[in-house]
Amino acid sequence: MSKTSKQKVATLAAWSIVIALAVLALKTLAWWITGSVALYSDALESIVNVIASGAALYAIRLSHKPADQDHPFGHHKAEYFSAVLEGVLIVVAALLILVAAWRALQVPVTLDQPWTGLAVNGFASAINAIWALVLIRNGRSERSPALVADGHHIMTDVFTSVGVIAGLIGAVVTGWTILDPALAIVVAVNILWQGWKVIGSSVGGLMDMAVDKDEHMRIRDLISTNCKGALEVHDLKTRIAGRATFIEFHLIVDGDMTVRESHVICDRIEDALKAEIPSVRVTIHVEPEDEAKLPKGTTAVPFA
Repeated sequence: MSKTSKQKVATLAAWSIVIALAVLALKTLAWWITGSVALYSDALESIVNVIASGAALYAIRLSHKPADQDHPFGHHKAEYFSAVLEGVLIVVAALLILVAAWRALQVPVTLDQPWTGLAVNGFASAINAIWALVLIRNGRSERSPALVADGHHIMTDVFTSVGVIAGLIGAVVTGWTILDPALAIVVAVNILWQGWKVIGSSVGGLMDMAVDKDEHMRIRDLISTNCKGALEVHDLKTRIAGRATFIEFHLIVDGDMTVRESHVICDRIEDALKAEIPSVRVTIHVEPEDEAKLPKGTTAVPFA
């Protein structure tokens, strides 16, 4: 990742904290105005957003550190830990909401100034929606798991807020005060599900998940196109660590080929992969023809 790209990701992460604090203030104001348990649950999730944004900024800065003696493969996975933490915080927030909703079910309260509170909450949700789209789009383009996770979490918050606002409008119009805590329970269940998905996705990254099938075939085609002079390629393996994609395979060449000649082939393949795949790390094991896996004389496809 270029210096400009790293700065862009870090800047977005820093702005996430500022925006999360602003949204938290607005949603807390909406809850204070109305006394709604559903709006309280919405504000509580915004507290998680603030903490998660801070963790994401730290993880992004750590992941951008260059490789060192203790971390020779870099710090790319740091962002996954931030995403896992965010998932755990989402679950904690959901449990706190359930406790508040249970109490409100036992003692329902009448909402104060509901329309003013809903307007404030709606404004905060609009800010969140715009920012979530910015984070998801840039997180994907820059291959930043922390930004993508933060964006998806904020978008979940937006959907939650829309549901809460719609439900509270119904509660105000009908006078059914029980709708307020009932909505909070729905919000909590939805947050639990989103937290589980965030944790599951991040754990997959920590477990060295391979690239998807389409990307695997693209890598295979790039190697095949640029391996002229080699006899065979086999044992292609890939893994994703944050923004970095690690590619490893065995390259079979004629046993009489010089080291310099085989190195030219390796350089050609590496250059092609680096030109097409951002932040790629390529490891090629050069072997003589007696290590080939395809029958001798096979030339149709240089893969096994």
